[in-house]
Amino acid sequence: MTDRRTALHTLAAAALATLPGWAAAQSEGKVVKFILPNATGSGVDAITRAAQNALAKALGATVVVDNQPGAGGVVGLQSIARAAPDGHTLGVVSNNVVIFPSVLKSLPFNMPGDFTPIAVCGYTPVVLVVNPARVAAKNSAEFAALLKSRPGELNFGSGGNGTILHLAAEMYLDEVNAKARHIPYKGVGPMVTDLIGGQIEFATAALPSVQQHIKSGALRAIGVGTTQRVPAAADIPTFVEQGVPGYVVEAWFAVIGPKGMAPAEVKRVHDAVVAAFADAGVKETMAKQGNVINVSTSEVAQQFFKTELAKYAALVKKAGVEAQ
Repeated sequence: MTDRRTALHTLAAAALATLPGWAAAQSEGKVVKFILPNATGSGVDAITRAAQNALAKALGATVVVDNQPGAGGVVGLQSIARAAPDGHTLGVVSNNVVIFPSVLKSLPFNMPGDFTPIAVCGYTPVVLVVNPARVAAKNSAEFAALLKSRPGELNFGSGGNGTILHLAAEMYLDEVNAKARHIPYKGVGPMVTDLIGGQIEFATAALPSVQQHIKSGALRAIGVGTTQRVPAAADIPTFVEQGVPGYVVEAWFAVIGPKGMAPAEVKRVHDAVVAAFADAGVKETMAKQGNVINVSTSEVAQQFFKTELAKYAALVKKAGVEAQ
């Protein structure tokens, strides 16, 4: 009787497994890992962790945030590319992913061919900040004058060579016709620590990653790279209003998966992302951080990645950043 009951249970389970509803139910409660090719303390990290609980609720799974910032983010992207396309390994990425092909001579993956863009979620403001003890300048005109008076002497940091923060600083230098020395770090956290400590003089950073340090006075904001002032930091003037109209930088963020994800799985994840960022608590946090949320469709995301590749290739060339 025991053997017969076991056999019947096995047959019943096998039959149920073919039903879509049963399979979906079984996926609930499993772990979904979001790999971030960024260090803790970055803008993408702050955004993802703010949405973590809402994503877990929308996906019906435990959500784990896994920071993998090695090689400026290439390590984390490689992990996403190599993952099974079953919706259990995803990633939250920034502009970095479309800049890498223009600034790195070799990559262990193809962008965007080895990935599935699921949704461009929005963007976070980029601010140029200085160490107030090392830099007396309080606005863009004063800072540009300082840079020109000491060509190549001031040091600026980034979260890694070829990242959006590296490029954002190079773009500013290009706009004001000045030079400075780039110091790449293994992540935004260490960079901010050294900036506060005075080891470097300035940096561009996502607003959420330096907001508290600006408020405390540990860092001074020279300007924000948006077309209009950010409500969450309304006292920081834009570079546009400071006479640098060409300096507009948007650090967007998106959800991606490995290539080969089934359309139904892409839709499931996309719907969960929409639901998570529509959560009242998440919306409030995004507003406080200064982030602008506008979740795209997966179709728009796929085309967006391609056009952004071409856009940043042109910007990298204009800024004179050499591939390494």
